[in-house]
Amino acid sequence: MPKLLITGVTGLIGKAVLNGVLAKDSDWHCTALIRPETKAQRYNAFSTQLDLVKIDLADIKGLKNFLAHNSFDAVMHIGALRGGRKFTKNEFLRANFLSTQQLAEHSLQSGAKFMFCSSVGVFGAIPEELPANNQTERNPDNFYHYTKIESEKMIQRATLKGLKAAILRPSITYGIGDRGFPYQMVKMVHKKHFPLINKRIWIHLCNVNTIANAFVWLLENDYKPGLALNVADREPVQLHQLVNFISRELRGSNYGSLLRLDQQFFRWGEKLARLAKNELWISRFELISRSWFYQVSDTYELMKLPETFTIPDIRLTISDYLGK
Repeated sequence: MPKLLITGVTGLIGKAVLNGVLAKDSDWHCTALIRPETKAQRYNAFSTQLDLVKIDLADIKGLKNFLAHNSFDAVMHIGALRGGRKFTKNEFLRANFLSTQQLAEHSLQSGAKFMFCSSVGVFGAIPEELPANNQTERNPDNFYHYTKIESEKMIQRATLKGLKAAILRPSITYGIGDRGFPYQMVKMVHKKHFPLINKRIWIHLCNVNTIANAFVWLLENDYKPGLALNVADREPVQLHQLVNFISRELRGSNYGSLLRLDQQFFRWGEKLARLAKNELWISRFELISRSWFYQVSDTYELMKLPETFTIPDIRLTISDYLGK
């Protein structure tokens, strides 16, 4: 029976990917790495269907020792410390880069497939080029993005030595269990607290089922080593249209105009956030005042993925917010 090692299974993407693998009723024997302090309710639902090993990705010595005594036919590396959190650069480096290096080296030595979850953040929070694509300049505008850029470089170098690697870069992802940007947007629209800029903004979200299907496709199919793909909904959506859709779903009418603000408000807000060196607030101002979208047509064409569209699929997050 082939063996699969997967990280990040208690997070939004990792859990969806694991469910996708388990739903295939395949012959894969799954082992998942989880943080030692993870609460049982976060993994009880699938704990009997795989082996759970409690190792923090930042524990490089423990990870290296585990890999030295185990062998896998495929590795899906999805776990990471997310950006905008209060971790030191050293913690980000160990959890996001050095762990990836260990897993990639193990995969190279054992001949395993290596599938890595990067981020469209390698292009920066706001790409210099739209739609962002594999040729778009990388922008390490925060340390989280830096670790993803460096991880991709390391993986691509390892493919020259024979690593069977593929890289998927999801956009900001929504789905059941998400509490990030899409969920907060739904919450703020419901409370009429969401500020809208007075210009047309395009954003590009990712249904969690799409990135899950993409990882399962990599597991089940051959691919050219070094494959790197952006993953998001089939098309970007206008922010105003999305906010109005959410408002109609929640309140039965389009969003009110109380918080339609000019560009100067957002520029000052972003400047203040930068002065405070608050990455989370910097990204919040950027994400709703500038356009960001990605080339994904090659992803859908290669993998034949079911097409997802933010309108109406954001209903996943709306239903989750309402507790349905």
